[in-house]
Amino acid sequence: MQRVPDVSHVDLAAVFDVLPTPYAVLDTDLRFVAVNRAFLESSGRPRHELIGRLVFDVFPDNPDDPGTHATANLEASLRRVLRTGRPDTMPLQRYDVADPDGVFRPCWWSPVNAPVLDEAGRVVLLLHRTENVTRYVTERQAQRFDPGVDLYDDPEDRYRAEADLYVRGQELRAALTAEAVLVERLAGTVQVALQLSGAQSVAELTDIVIGSGLGVLGAGGGAVAVRTPEGDALELTLTDSLGERARRTFQRVPLGSPLPVAVAAATGEVVVLRDVEAALGFTPQMQEVVTSTGLGTWVSLPLQAAGRSVGGLTIGWRDPQDFTDRDFELMRAYAGQCAQSLAALQAHEQERRVAGEQRRLSEALQRSLLTAPFEPDHLQIAVRYLPAAAEAQIGGDWYDCFLPPSGTTTLVVGDVAGHDRDAAAAMGQVRNLLRGVSIALGEPPASVLAALDRAMHHLGVGVIATAVLAQVEQSPAEKAAGLRTLRWSNAGHPPPVLIAPDGTARLLQAQPDMLLGLDPDAERADHATALEPGSTVVLYTDGLVERRDAPLQDGLEWLRATLEQLHHLSAEELCDALLARLDGSPEDDVALLVLRAHPEDGPRPAEAGPQVLPPAAPGAAPPVVQP
Repeated sequence: MQRVPDVSHVDLAAVFDVLPTPYAVLDTDLRFVAVNRAFLESSGRPRHELIGRLVFDVFPDNPDDPGTHATANLEASLRRVLRTGRPDTMPLQRYDVADPDGVFRPCWWSPVNAPVLDEAGRVVLLLHRTENVTRYVTERQAQRFDPGVDLYDDPEDRYRAEADLYVRGQELRAALTAEAVLVERLAGTVQVALQLSGAQSVAELTDIVIGSGLGVLGAGGGAVAVRTPEGDALELTLTDSLGERARRTFQRVPLGSPLPVAVAAATGEVVVLRDVEAALGFTPQMQEVVTSTGLGTWVSLPLQAAGRSVGGLTIGWRDPQDFTDRDFELMRAYAGQCAQSLAALQAHEQERRVAGEQRRLSEALQRSLLTAPFEPDHLQIAVRYLPAAAEAQIGGDWYDCFLPPSGTTTLVVGDVAGHDRDAAAAMGQVRNLLRGVSIALGEPPASVLAALDRAMHHLGVGVIATAVLAQVEQSPAEKAAGLRTLRWSNAGHPPPVLIAPDGTARLLQAQPDMLLGLDPDAERADHATALEPGSTVVLYTDGLVERRDAPLQDGLEWLRATLEQLHHLSAEELCDALLARLDGSPEDDVALLVLRAHPEDGPRPAEAGPQVLPPAAPGAAPPVVQP
């Protein structure tokens, strides 16, 4: 007997919030009680604008297109659920939604409303589930004029396929009658359809189909046949009930095989073998099928989606069957659900493979630029890069440190907008351009950033970026006193943090200048502060302090307070400890650079490691390191 897992400890509110499909809970007055994150993202509204408000006050009809009757149709569905206590699936509904600026944009939705009942069977809440299928409807309309459109080449395949699943669900319900056996099969099929919509891989989908679905149809066993990428063969996953011999023999069959499942997949026709005699008369190869499985009656259906074959579904029974039209309608609807889920998953897996390749290329590019820092005498530099939690995306965050000919230690942390290979490539352009400008000019940070902005404009580097550029300076008088000066300029970036030798941390806040890439003539300012021996400077990107549900100032204060707690650690240890204090995985990439200024009246501390200088150009004199 299969063990039922104990889910009593599961936080169902947390599960509701992370469901990938938009859901909202309404009270019986049709006011919002709860919404999940997917609903917030789909609707474009913050949570505080929804909770406690009437649904139609938040989402009114488009005054320029009242003919859609969107609010009236939705209210009618919700009232039916309140009146009957049964779920109500609406047809695809055009329901335009206003942008934050008040402009309505055309939207199509696939809504389902369901009751939440108390112990007495009374409706106490309404569950509203909806999916934005605007792109799906748009492409369906385009397909009327262009039959060559393939719905599954677009990254939104899963959403469009899910909309198709609901249409298939409508067909499935229409195929059933009031007979008890069909009602039971419907209930089981709906459960299987829900499982199919949550499948994360083709292997998981086939497990659901053969493990749960075929039993719903009262079958003794069966198989899902998935067309190979080459298209010339089918890979079969068989139920355990068919036996090991059948699984070995029919694991893979050519598409041109005379077996019923191959014929169905190749021709798009349903193959029905009502008894052993019909099976053996179809092709001599069915003798091995009947012998190895013990099943004599077979129905094989094609699995098709968007006009293309993705495989076949074959179902077997031990005894002869007297199939009715309703039986075939049920099997076709079930095969349609399987085909849509399978096609969507194949498209999604292809998308993930492509995205994975792109991510690896971007990561290789970014890692090649985020090299280990040099270590000037009595200055220790530690760096870290932490990718965002979402699929470990690589983007435009970077750190850098280098020595211009003057020998002034130069530090940079910046962020080019974006989270893909284009952002990583643009980051490489900006980073290297900044290096060249700084080395060529030999000017303070503000002048370097201003020149970088002009160079980006004239060279057509069409990106927007933020950055902090800092230089560690030391005049002869400062060297005699054991002091240094930190000079920096801020182009729209979060402020650096300075930790004093006594552990007190403060934000080096000044009015930030304009972001890079907006105005090549923008004025930029330098700022300076004393850098005492034992001081630490922390530069970082916004992924360290920005949180979706909290103001930026809260994140900055968290950083300042945390650095005070960690000030006693070495630069390397401080980096690791600071990243470990993050509450979960970051929502954005994090680039981190920590500079520790050690006293110069003694040998270089052991914690700083050996001195490492950047390589000199061939034939050039070694750089003169000031600090």
